[in-house]
Amino acid sequence: MSAISLRGARLSYGDRVLWDGLDLDVEPGEFLAVLGPNGSGKTSLMRVLLGLQPLSSGTVSVAGGNHAIGYIPQQRALDQSMTLRGRDLVGLGLDGHRWGLGLRGRRERRIRVDAAIEAVDGTRYADSPVGVLSGGEQQRLRVAQALVGDPTVMLCDEPLLSLDLANQRVVSELIDKRRRESDTAVLFVTHELNPVLPLVDRVLYLVGGRFRIGTPEEVMNSRTLSELYRTPVEVVRVRDQILVVGAGACEEQTHHLSAEAAS
Repeated sequence: MSAISLRGARLSYGDRVLWDGLDLDVEPGEFLAVLGPNGSGKTSLMRVLLGLQPLSSGTVSVAGGNHAIGYIPQQRALDQSMTLRGRDLVGLGLDGHRWGLGLRGRRERRIRVDAAIEAVDGTRYADSPVGVLSGGEQQRLRVAQALVGDPTVMLCDEPLLSLDLANQRVVSELIDKRRRESDTAVLFVTHELNPVLPLVDRVLYLVGGRFRIGTPEEVMNSRTLSELYRTPVEVVRVRDQILVVGAGACEEQTHHLSAEAAS
């Protein structure tokens, strides 16, 4: 049974079609990168899977329902004055919607929160206010928050944004470790494929109401991207890097992919 399944999925806002006729199955343990320029519908796809945005037509299903989803939002620095402890932030992923836990429930909650924090190597700052932690430490705790509910699907919406290269690699590897150890399906929205390129099984590329699905080699090439953008797009390999440049020097049509992430 697929972890995620979309059939004939269409999402539009008035006359603007983000994507149409999308058939997609994401299997347990699969790592799918979702790419495309701003406004192509990447985050909207996350919202559909979270049950926050209905499809215009078609069907969507997530194995286990919405409660089986772990969600990692975009990396944003938290206010330095925020006194919420790291472990409390993680705990919100387990019972943020519930109140009045009994003694047994509190004990089980503590065990699960501690295990999730340990899984991301965050024990040493778990009792610190999140506002004083670094961006990398905060994002590790967001990963733990997504893991604490033992999800079958992880939705990652630009989780590497604003992180330095070292922390990009750490966060990517934490997510990959979870999917390998627990057969968790991963949908990973990103503008920068570099840190996850060695981890990716397939790519879903969205642009201008069109899409392509396939391995990185099948999608990230001159012919496929030119068809998607309907303008010449050149894919050039320079040493251990792939440079993808769209006509018009539009930043949203440019991606830098590096095989250095695999080393």
